Amino acid sequence: MAENDKYIMSIKNLTKVFKSGIFKVEYTVAVKDVSFDIKPGTVLSLIGESGSGKTTIGKMILKLLKPSDGHIYYKDRDIAGIDDKKELKEYYKKVQGIFQDPFATFNPLYRIDRVFDMLYNSFAYDKSNQEKRINQVLNDVNLNPDRILGKFPHQLSGGQLQRLLIARALLMDVDLLIADELISMLDASTRIGVLNLLLELCKKNGMSVIFITHDLNLGYYISDESLIMYKGRLVERGNTKKIYENPVHPYTQMLFESVPEIGNRWDATKEFLPEKIIDDVEDFYKDNAGKGFVEIEKGHSVLFSNK
Repeated sequence: MAENDKYIMSIKNLTKVFKSGIFKVEYTVAVKDVSFDIKPGTVLSLIGESGSGKTTIGKMILKLLKPSDGHIYYKDRDIAGIDDKKELKEYYKKVQGIFQDPFATFNPLYRIDRVFDMLYNSFAYDKSNQEKRINQVLNDVNLNPDRILGKFPHQLSGGQLQRLLIARALLMDVDLLIADELISMLDASTRIGVLNLLLELCKKNGMSVIFITHDLNLGYYISDESLIMYKGRLVERGNTKKIYENPVHPYTQMLFESVPEIGNRWDATKEFLPEKIIDDVEDFYKDNAGKGFVEIEKGHSVLFSNK
């Protein structure tokens, strides 16, 4: 269970199995036996390809999906027990999500000032300083209130909308932000600004971030700790710098090999076939049978067996 003064959230043996089919029922294990903790004011990256289970974990933390097994503790409380309307509202005050497409988040018929007004009404915030507080959080994310509040979402760029979502999290004094492919739809010139903003707010406000991405370079840039996911399982975890300097699991190594280096031409003849990855991982597990998760150095652990 999470220690209240040490971890903002603890994930213990989390598993999610999806059932499909009517006449012939099939089961897909999206997440299997995942455990990790996140400390206040830190950024943790969940890194993996599409289908690795990272987004499913984010949705379970946000209570958009129910775990098949395992536990999620928020400040010592198992969130499975947070089910009535009042408790859910309190939980969502402190745990928020930002997803890939900011345009899908905002009602296109509402101006931004109305969006914030509805937020105040929904969570019963003190309205005596509403205008001052909204202006403050907009300035914190480098948005001019006079130019933003009267606009409709379609009149703003993707980068501005993502900053608005971060401003919303600031307004609610969020403890934990789930950022799922936060900047994948933004142009390169905007991406770095949003990442720097997140880092600044983590240091300034003590907010924690689970940064979900398929991009190793982004994970390295922003996170204190990294978790590498492959086929629903954590295969390597720990201090981001240590993982990047010494990737051990064959899947982690494959991810690094697939990232083009500045100054080197991309080798189009080099193939990363799923079958080869599977074979390499199976051989790795066979050679290290029975070891499980092993700490190979302080702050860096690797899954040596999937049993």
